[in-house]
Amino acid sequence: MQQQLLPGFAVPPQPTLENFVAGRNLELVETLRALTSGNTRERFIYLWGEDGSGKSHLLQAVAGAARAQGMNAICTRLPTECAGFELVALDDADRLDEAAQIELFNVYNRLRDGNGCLVASGTLPPAQLAVRPDLATRLGWGLVYRVHGLDDEEKTAALAAHAELRGFALPSEVSGYLLRHWRRDLPALMSVLEALDRYSMERQRAISVPLLKELLEKTP
Repeated sequence: MQQQLLPGFAVPPQPTLENFVAGRNLELVETLRALTSGNTRERFIYLWGEDGSGKSHLLQAVAGAARAQGMNAICTRLPTECAGFELVALDDADRLDEAAQIELFNVYNRLRDGNGCLVASGTLPPAQLAVRPDLATRLGWGLVYRVHGLDDEEKTAALAAHAELRGFALPSEVSGYLLRHWRRDLPALMSVLEALDRYSMERQRAISVPLLKELLEKTP
């Protein structure tokens, strides 16, 4: 079965700090809110965790929150795009080549000297990154948070809560099937859930595992 966005599936909403399901990351989310509202002296934050844990969501969210506060902010994977921004949210710092690492080092120094902010991410903590030692040191100078992905129980609860907001009860066997047979990142799961809700109304059938299978099998 292909793990792509099915035709008619809802485009996931713009990532925000409000629609991030925090799970065990509540302190991190509050720290990012404080950063964008100017309620903290911390200006450098590094996030690490496995792929799919929510790092990209948080980086896009913090850049959006900063722009809403009137800051000149960017979310990017390219340090070369960061000139002139007050807040830089840089994804995949651990995947930069040598030239990009040097550029990020310079971006860090510019932001430090100019009272700017940097939120960067990677799959490993700074001390374990395969990057220039001077860059790894800089990334570890500020706050360092591990982003904990949601476990199955937390994902099930998040899906049930989202279903309740849409006005229907989600049977546990449906969420269980979805977790076993589809992409496990929350935006993809939410998109399927919204498509299932529409499909149920179109077919005038109750939400069930057979109905979910029927929907998923429509993927070419």
